[in-house]
Amino acid sequence: MGILVGFAPWIVYWVLVGNVPFETAVLVALGIAVAGLAVGRVKKAPGLTFEIGAVATFSVLAVLTFVTDQAFMERWMQPLSNAGIFLIALVGALIGKPFVREFAAAGRPDEVTKSELFKKITSLLTWIWVAAFAGMTVSSAIPPIVQGDATILDTKTPLSFVCYWVIPFAFMGLAALASRILPDRMTPGDDVVRETSFVAYSEAAIDELYYLAQEHANREVGAGKEAYDVKVGGMGMALTGDDSRKSWPSTYRVRDRRH
Repeated sequence: MGILVGFAPWIVYWVLVGNVPFETAVLVALGIAVAGLAVGRVKKAPGLTFEIGAVATFSVLAVLTFVTDQAFMERWMQPLSNAGIFLIALVGALIGKPFVREFAAAGRPDEVTKSELFKKITSLLTWIWVAAFAGMTVSSAIPPIVQGDATILDTKTPLSFVCYWVIPFAFMGLAALASRILPDRMTPGDDVVRETSFVAYSEAAIDELYYLAQEHANREVGAGKEAYDVKVGGMGMALTGDDSRKSWPSTYRVRDRRH
């Protein structure tokens, strides 16, 4: 749901542009971007980089709608909006804040968000989206470059409607499909050492720690599997505000449950 909210300004803009005056489409999208940023900060929701980028992009586009003519907007507003979301996603990935990870981490426990598998999946999906946005940008820039009088309102010239609309949103649809399919396929293989952590009282004996580690690991592996070769790290970290309990690192392997 979080990522859908993050995309909201762009979705609204792409629906409105070409159907209402450019000024209206951009200002509505900008208003939603600003509202999303404000609500997100109040609720401390994920997606800060993406939200700030949306506000910046639509602010620039809003200025352009008032300083350029209608012909420029019909040719270039679509490529510029695509370039904006491409740059936001690319910069986030390069600075170590991939937007997919920011949204996917919401509401998930630390043992999930800090795992290598989670980082691998969210990083790969972010780069898939970056590639999709790049493809959208390049495709939508072809008509105004190749055909000087191109316009997003043209529904009769294949070069215009295919490159402005069909190809870009096909890229977006494929990225959405990948976001749905890949996480289900990218699961750790059996016998791979997995890392996690669990909470126990500071004074817990070693056998109690191993019992809790085993129970925690079995809850993580899911139905039909069981954890084995469970190992507990040598030092637990005291919980903030609660010196009586610690977070203990542990590792385990997975195999089919024995009956």
